[in-house]
Amino acid sequence: MMGQIPILAIVASLCSGLAVSLASIVIIDFFSTASGKYREKYVRETSAEYDEVILQMPPEKIVDLTLAISFISSLLAVVVVGMAGSSWSWGRCAFVALVAFIGSFPLPRLYIKHLKKSRLIKFNEQLEDALNSMSSALKAGFSINQAIEVIADENRKPISIEFRLLVQEMRLGVPLEKALDNMVQRMQSDDFELVATAILTARQTGGELTVVFERLAAMIRERMRISGKLRALTAQGRLQAYIVGALPYLLMLVMNYISPDMMSGFFNSIAGLAMIIGASLLVFAGFLTIKKITNIDI
Repeated sequence: MMGQIPILAIVASLCSGLAVSLASIVIIDFFSTASGKYREKYVRETSAEYDEVILQMPPEKIVDLTLAISFISSLLAVVVVGMAGSSWSWGRCAFVALVAFIGSFPLPRLYIKHLKKSRLIKFNEQLEDALNSMSSALKAGFSINQAIEVIADENRKPISIEFRLLVQEMRLGVPLEKALDNMVQRMQSDDFELVATAILTARQTGGELTVVFERLAAMIRERMRISGKLRALTAQGRLQAYIVGALPYLLMLVMNYISPDMMSGFFNSIAGLAMIIGASLLVFAGFLTIKKITNIDI
């Protein structure tokens, strides 16, 4: 029995070294490619925002980064469990590594979704001022195309970037209707969809766009006020979702440190692993339910 412990330690060290080596290769390849591709852009446009760089990143590199983060998370989880427990258990380490891998795998994609959502919120916040500027431009005698160019020439990200793409499409011969539809599909913004519909309707019926833009700006301002109030009222519920989701796993780590013999019965048996997986599914279902309740769409 005493002679088996060094062998297990050697095997564990070799596996850890192999995992670190593979993760290092992926990370080095990712950063070398990314730095070579974006070095000139970073030097030329020092004011570029990080979310724009993410949106231009090749999907293959996102996959490489995801795998690297997952492998490193699995390795760190195995190290933490090994240091916290008094005895080495292959079942426990394999289960913890699998949970860490699955739990960390969607993190890069979730972060990109967070950046996209933050960018959309910022776009909607800037849309109110943009509508007022377009209304003032129309009152000054500008056409709708010239009013759009006024917003495109401003240095307000991300709305100026999106309107610049809209102007470039129109200069390339794309009809205004198609260019607006492309922007609606690209941004997925309900507020801008109303703006696009108002512009197209006014072009067909000859309506007064200045009044429409002012009313839309007032409606967007009121919607933002209500959305902010709802986020403040549901902040406690969202926090409870994260606490409820993390509390069972924190308790499992504490119990593994206090009474490793009791927890080894879960990790070293099929019934115990099935119970942990079932409990994890229930916790995840509860987390999604709380998130759904606190996510109020207006």
